[in-house]
Amino acid sequence: MISRTSAMDLYAGLRAGPFVIAGPCVLESFELARDTALVVREAAEAAGIMAVFKSSYDKANRSALQGFRGPGLSRGLEWLARIREESGLPVLTDVHEAQEVEEVAEVADILQIPAFLSRQTSLLLAAGWSGRIVNVKKGQFLSPWDMGGVLDKVRSTGNTLLLATERGSSFGYNNLVVDMRSFAVMREFGAPVIMDATHAAQLPGAQGNSSGGDRRHVPSLAKAAVAAGADGVFLECHPDPAQAKCDGPNSLHLRDLPGLLKTLAKLWEVCRA
Repeated sequence: MISRTSAMDLYAGLRAGPFVIAGPCVLESFELARDTALVVREAAEAAGIMAVFKSSYDKANRSALQGFRGPGLSRGLEWLARIREESGLPVLTDVHEAQEVEEVAEVADILQIPAFLSRQTSLLLAAGWSGRIVNVKKGQFLSPWDMGGVLDKVRSTGNTLLLATERGSSFGYNNLVVDMRSFAVMREFGAPVIMDATHAAQLPGAQGNSSGGDRRHVPSLAKAAVAAGADGVFLECHPDPAQAKCDGPNSLHLRDLPGLLKTLAKLWEVCRA
């Protein structure tokens, strides 16, 4: 298991920031994920910021039954462990069920609670008891101030290694908006705050059997969030978003990641001066 000391060291680095969490939405193949992780590492190093690799072994909340979910728990964790070793990057992945947490915590540095599950008490407690860093995505149905109670559930386990992520709020049907005040509100709860710029550009369920999105807005959302006080940015990226098996319309093209990270690094420098 990843030691608690290393978890605390990683968390200290995230608190010092700035940082990016990036990778494909779901593990499509080991090679694609590993190659993406290497690009993420190189882009972050060139921009002078910290990086965490992100991908999911299972996407349990797809719009339709036929939606691609990933390789599953066993194979997915095997791939993530190899990617962690070969890239040297810490790894973040989603957990959807409390009974999976212990096994996932053997591999992942950061456990992510999906937005739709952000009020699931048993899952939050299990993630907290793991001793890993826990990133909770604010539900599309929650206000920023509702996240105080969410984070307190995790803290009740004695785990204070917390991150909070904004990903937009439901606005009518198939649309999301981001209230930039949320970063100031959620920072008051004592955890670094992250902007999920790619899911904020999503149009949930807009394509019937899958979600739509508009990746053109990702850079603007990321830059606005940094200016508003975000400590980190979450960017799903893919070498060929048009062929991605999950969230392609709102994923950043991998070739655009280096330039965006350099721009964000400059903004962080100005905003933290």
